Amino acid sequence: MNNKTEEQGDGLEPRGRADRRLRADAQRNIEALLRSAMTVFATSGVDAPVREIAEKAGVGIGTVYRHFPQRSDLIVGVFRHEVDACADAAAVLATEHEPGEALARWMQRYVDFISAKRGLAAALHSGNPAYETLPAYFRKRLQPALQTLLDAAAAAGEVRAGVEPHDLMRAVASLCAPAHAGDPSHAHRMVALLVDGLRYGASVSGRTPKKRLHPRPHHSKLNASRSGTDTRKNTPFGNKLET
Repeated sequence: MNNKTEEQGDGLEPRGRADRRLRADAQRNIEALLRSAMTVFATSGVDAPVREIAEKAGVGIGTVYRHFPQRSDLIVGVFRHEVDACADAAAVLATEHEPGEALARWMQRYVDFISAKRGLAAALHSGNPAYETLPAYFRKRLQPALQTLLDAAAAAGEVRAGVEPHDLMRAVASLCAPAHAGDPSHAHRMVALLVDGLRYGASVSGRTPKKRLHPRPHHSKLNASRSGTDTRKNTPFGNKLET
């Protein structure tokens, strides 16, 4: 038996394969940490012990600090992860539903996004320079996603043309006002009415808009903080997000 065969029998593998496995493991750890951190932040706030996040993710505390040396790094990571998930949902919904239905479902998904992010509000409004780039990232990812859904729904004659993503997202933010933070279903119902109102003025040659294009509002189980009635905090960044 030659040496190469013996080495393979000892469980050795090419370095490239080992590196890919290591990267895959690291990515799984990061995903688990971001999901766990979002859950912990929603219930315990952004100052929750790092150990609690690590235990929930099933990793050691050293793994947390290896990937996120500062708490602000973890908060930024969580926010970007949630933004990406919301943006990516647009393409998925567009392939699974008719244009108007895809738009309506994404708007409900956006309500969940706004509600969940209230757990990060204290940090995002702290003035920490670490968060300065997040409003631009938010707009870069979410506005084009919504624009694509709006264009498809308008072309199908299910909503009127000319609706600006920025305006619609601001409207949703207002409907997710902290005054109703204890009842997430209220925001879902109001946004369903908002989307239904977009049918007014819709037209396409030879086609009549469908009577109903929004899904039945569902009860979100996401926690939302009772942060008073300051309307600047209707979204993760208040007015910064809306400019």
